[in-house]
Amino acid sequence: MDKLFIAFQYIVPQHLLSRLMGKIANSQRKWLKDPFTRWFVDRFGIDMSEAAEEDPCAYASFNDFFTRALKEGARPIDDDKQSIVFPADGAISQLGDIQHGRIFQAKGQSYSTLELLGGANELAAEFNDGKFATVYLSPKDYHRVHMPLAGKLRSMIHVPGDLFSVNETTAENVPRLFARNERVVCIFDTEVGPMAVVLVGAMIVASIETVWAGQITPQLRQIQRKDYDQLLDDIELDKGEEMGRFKLGSTAIVLFGKDVMNWNEELQAGSPTVMGQSMGQILSQEEKGEQEEPKEQQETDQEDDN
Repeated sequence: MDKLFIAFQYIVPQHLLSRLMGKIANSQRKWLKDPFTRWFVDRFGIDMSEAAEEDPCAYASFNDFFTRALKEGARPIDDDKQSIVFPADGAISQLGDIQHGRIFQAKGQSYSTLELLGGANELAAEFNDGKFATVYLSPKDYHRVHMPLAGKLRSMIHVPGDLFSVNETTAENVPRLFARNERVVCIFDTEVGPMAVVLVGAMIVASIETVWAGQITPQLRQIQRKDYDQLLDDIELDKGEEMGRFKLGSTAIVLFGKDVMNWNEELQAGSPTVMGQSMGQILSQEEKGEQEEPKEQQETDQEDDN
């Protein structure tokens, strides 16, 4: 069955299917949206008690329901100044170190930071030997994406691509999945240096939006980059503030540079995520020194050998 599912994704017209689903999801016809929305809530066990509007049929369209707001206080933001928080509800797909410019995807699969970020060597170099975390949003999850750490928007890059599913089966069988799917790369400057939040599209994901630019996808079939750091009015977002959303769900990938933070030790592939809870910590000056010491010691040992 897995092989058939993967083969189907290669032959199906991914973008045509996604546009069709987008039109259905945007429909405001009650006879269409209400039965489907009720079925969706029952099928995936969605807890509507935490939604700002608890009646699933009160939303103008299925997309409005899918990107629903939560009640105030439903996702408290960890207020530890050193904490980095989960950008979304969901589950950890993978997390760890960026090694030799590559990010681990799944068993036997990886992809390059360069390709993920749209092919700019200078940008990819900012994350050499850094950290990554991939958060998968399932259909039942809250589908707004929030800031892991406060930052000022530097640039946004829309990278057109495929629209494979992003579930575990596909991640294990489709090479370079997250670097070949359509995505929106958001680069922020933070107190610890650059932070990338990459919103990855997927099959039947109708669109990706950001709070500063609105709907980004689908668009032209070429990479489009917009720089924001030269604008008169900076776009600055606090930790835990909404930065974007998915219509019909997908994946968010967070990148940090070298020796600035660590993910919480208990996290591993499959760990549940709750937006606003701590997923990592900014390194103190003492911890940064400890991470740099082994390299310095290694260089000293090499000199002694010579």
